[in-house]
Amino acid sequence: MSKNVIVCLSIVLSLFTTVACKQPEHAEPPAREAHLLPIQHYGDALHMQDKQKELYSFIVNKLSGSSGIHTNYRDTSQAAEMATGHEVLSESAGLMMRYYALTGQQDAFDQEWAKAQRSFNLSAGFSYRFSPKQQKKYTLNAAVDDLRIIRALYEAGEAFKNERYVKEGATYGSRLYEHNVKAGYLYDFYDETYQITNDFVTLCYIDLATLRLLPLDSKQQEQLYGNMLGIAKNGYLSDHFPFYETRYQYKTNAYSSDNINTVESLITILSLAEVNQHNKASIQYIKKQVKAGTLYGQYTREGKPTNNIQSTAIYAIAAMIGAELGDKSLYEDSIRRMNLFQVEDRDSHLQGGFGDTASEQAFSFDNLMALLAYAY
Repeated sequence: MSKNVIVCLSIVLSLFTTVACKQPEHAEPPAREAHLLPIQHYGDALHMQDKQKELYSFIVNKLSGSSGIHTNYRDTSQAAEMATGHEVLSESAGLMMRYYALTGQQDAFDQEWAKAQRSFNLSAGFSYRFSPKQQKKYTLNAAVDDLRIIRALYEAGEAFKNERYVKEGATYGSRLYEHNVKAGYLYDFYDETYQITNDFVTLCYIDLATLRLLPLDSKQQEQLYGNMLGIAKNGYLSDHFPFYETRYQYKTNAYSSDNINTVESLITILSLAEVNQHNKASIQYIKKQVKAGTLYGQYTREGKPTNNIQSTAIYAIAAMIGAELGDKSLYEDSIRRMNLFQVEDRDSHLQGGFGDTASEQAFSFDNLMALLAYAY
């Protein structure tokens, strides 16, 4: 994953200065939604089909290989601490599976799902990372990526009217609960080699809509959903800067953050919006910054930008939030900002994708988030 694209993977993060907080409030799980798939499809209304097709072509023809979607257009030795080059991520597989479900492409979904199983499936979860060059499947998962694959299976069941996908989603949902949940709390990763989890949860890992799909009895569901909703909501920073803390430490019952990564907070806001638990101040802030073109990649906890870097993924997630809330202006403004990053030079290897033409760096997270945003 790239340095300039913030990705929700907290496997080797060290502890930051903790901020004391109250114990999370518990909340009743809402009834399951009758529909999982977005119903707005603002991307179609904006006539983004050509841009979507060009991006899709770039991803499948230039950013993909036999093992999955490459982390970066340019390859490396694939031996770094973080995923690079033509390594593949379960994150990418889940995003692409969701795209195929949202756009009703069953054959393509089945092919992507089969590829994901070959590249990532372990006994205790989906490996977060596979290196084709090293022939190495990392023996730990990332809960957020497993949840995304599980969600895609449920969405496929709805899109294709086939219970087979739902049953598979339930099977892998039970596995996730067995290994990544303890005493009603979700943990970032499970390492099946050492049979351990970490001791915190990163807030952007809390996919509330998918957690309430897990095949649990009512008591387990109420406990898990209530705990994680409380942790997510209580991570709210302030009305002045309505983003969210980075992680919650279970041992100290405290949140910890250094600077606030915008992609992470936006994913948390999207998750809350999907279950109608978002804070209105967050949406107003996002709308204002998107309109001005000043939604930057990282802030201090007080809301001061640490740089002026913007990214494709930031505006893609903002667009998804707009679609989820039925806010067409937020969706349209975000997509237009996002489109400014798309490579239109037909002489470039990156044409149709999102990346830097000078260095020929194009990262999977940016491109797949943009593709998914077009489908919302």
